Amino acid sequence: MSGQFKGRSGSRKRAVEILFEADIRGLGPVSVLADRVGSTDTLPVNDYTVTLVEGVNERMDRLDDVLMQHVTESWSLNRLPAVDRAVLRVGLYEILFAADVPDAVAIDEAVELAKALSTDDSPRFINGVLGRIVQNADRFRTAPQ
Repeated sequence: MSGQFKGRSGSRKRAVEILFEADIRGLGPVSVLADRVGSTDTLPVNDYTVTLVEGVNERMDRLDDVLMQHVTESWSLNRLPAVDRAVLRVGLYEILFAADVPDAVAIDEAVELAKALSTDDSPRFINGVLGRIVQNADRFRTAPQ
């Protein structure tokens, strides 16, 4: 893990890595998480990473539904790079379900992850998608799950 990602930022990066791996390998995120938690071959997984991965996993359908409402009409969520899906899911999870994380922080952290892990166009795209969601976040926070 890069030295620039410490504390919760590092936890977010680790969660994105686990979600990305699960997506690419066609495995459940919790299964990959369990492998990482018990492994001595990888960096330790802290509590906030566990919270993020389990939270995204539990609410994946809801998160993807909200994301699909805000992704460009010509793109589906499945056409996005897997790393962008993981970053968007973590960012959106924090926006909707992590009351202790301000929306602006969730977006900024997602953009920084995209800068570090994805394509040159991804940070702007992720900022736009999450920014549009935040404009109506209260509606999504209170909508039935």
